[in-house]
Amino acid sequence: MVIEERTRPVERVIPPESPAPQVRDRVASPSRRVDAVIVNTVLVLVAAVFLLPMVWLVLSAFDPAATLVLHLPEGLSIGNFRDVLNVDQTFRPLWNSALLSFGTGILTLAVGVLAAYPLSRYQSRFNKPFLYTVIFGTCLPITAIMVPVYALFVSLNLVDSTIGTILFLSASSLPIAIWMAKNFMDSIPVSLEEAAWVDGASAFRTLRVIVLPLMKPGLAVVFLYTFIGAWGNFFVPFVLLLDPAKQPAAVAIYSFFGQHGSVDYGPLAAFSLVYSLPVIVLYIAVQRLMGGSGALAGAIKG
Repeated sequence: MVIEERTRPVERVIPPESPAPQVRDRVASPSRRVDAVIVNTVLVLVAAVFLLPMVWLVLSAFDPAATLVLHLPEGLSIGNFRDVLNVDQTFRPLWNSALLSFGTGILTLAVGVLAAYPLSRYQSRFNKPFLYTVIFGTCLPITAIMVPVYALFVSLNLVDSTIGTILFLSASSLPIAIWMAKNFMDSIPVSLEEAAWVDGASAFRTLRVIVLPLMKPGLAVVFLYTFIGAWGNFFVPFVLLLDPAKQPAAVAIYSFFGQHGSVDYGPLAAFSLVYSLPVIVLYIAVQRLMGGSGALAGAIKG
């Protein structure tokens, strides 16, 4: 007798879905909310401290009866700009400022890059002592060394000389420029230069053809930092330049302060806006030119 075994299909048992975990709303503790209120209040106060003078500057520039008190002008006028936009009071000092700042920026950038290259590429036991000396040079106050500098300029017949002032401004801004240029140069791989050396390129040609094009954003930062420092420098041109026709705008702005505490607030605000405009335009132009893709994009094959 043949017994036929029939297999019953195995039923798949699906376990019941577990209920989704309930997400409880997190309630901030009272202490955290108090801390957030305190932090936001401090930030608002700090922003107001920096923002209110800018608001006063803009409003006073268009206010014919501007005072030291911040208030909305009854009528907007460009009379303050008409008063200051002349050759002797504005355009010549701005030209002198541009001459000093561009000369200082270019000279400092050139010397700083040449000094930073061996510090970045060649190892020596004198590198760290030299860098420490550079850092110490950034801490020296200009007012502490102006007396011997003025005596040196008198002996060299460089007083009231634009070139002499550019040389001193470049020397005073050179330590921080060397430090910044070295840090930017350290980010460029040495393997790129080694490949050029194998092809017979000299160190100077490698610096000019490979390193400098790759560190354009860094060069722009160093130049802008030096330019802004020279543009806003008041003490050095005030001491070294005696002829009013050679003084920059940072010194010419002092002419709006009269005797016995009287100040022409409207023309002062208008001149300050005109004085700030070239730096803003230069910053935006450099940011547009240097922004975008990274400098090392495609330089190395992985």
